[in-house]
Amino acid sequence: MLKKLGYIVIGFILLLIVWQLIIQIGRYEEALLPSPLSVAKAILTLIVDGTLWVHLRVSLLRFAIGYLLAIIPAIILGMLLGRMRCILQIVDPIIQVLRPVSPIAWSPFIVLWFGIGDMPAIVIIFIAAFFPVLLTTISGVKKIDQDYLKIAENLEVRRLDLFVKFIFPAVFPAIVSGLHIALGTAWIFLVSGEMVGAQSGLGFLIVDARNTLNLDFVLAGIIFIGVIGLILDRLVGLFEQWVGRHWGTVPRN
Repeated sequence: MLKKLGYIVIGFILLLIVWQLIIQIGRYEEALLPSPLSVAKAILTLIVDGTLWVHLRVSLLRFAIGYLLAIIPAIILGMLLGRMRCILQIVDPIIQVLRPVSPIAWSPFIVLWFGIGDMPAIVIIFIAAFFPVLLTTISGVKKIDQDYLKIAENLEVRRLDLFVKFIFPAVFPAIVSGLHIALGTAWIFLVSGEMVGAQSGLGFLIVDARNTLNLDFVLAGIIFIGVIGLILDRLVGLFEQWVGRHWGTVPRN
């Protein structure tokens, strides 16, 4: 563990050295590319005066609402469509047409329908997270050995128990893959959504700092976004391990 932590520290030190070298070699002024020290001061300022916590709390709340509203119906619908192949053939072309469309492309309509504030960002997160989880769940259901499902049906296992006790555990690794992808895309588009339809949050913090030409605060906001995204991804990994231990697929410590 300490060895891994040491590699991480070395990596960040090298990043800071390269950052400073780029400034020195390119002779960039502070207004164009702030130094690591200036960004560190901006990070400390945002933490001390409480600005970070205000925007971070808003962003995390929007993200949690949009993400959960997306993944729960996506998992349920994905398991159902994975079993109902005829309906999937009808719905799949619609999904494949909507899936590549960036959530930001819908932002003019979203702002018109929901106004400004929390809802546009939540809707954008929903769109960004829904399709990855839906498609990975459908793909996971398709890969289940049909013999096991036929045996369960011959044993007259109730449909609800079939989904909960057979299909969901079998497809869970695919679902987790979708959760990781959805988390990354949803977190990215949360920031984009806050840039166009919100008056608070980490995305708004970056835009506000850009408008006042405080690029050190812009980079500070970018760093916060990256760190929080990493933490959220690790939390999904911990959830995966917890569920794996619950089903006995991961050995207990």
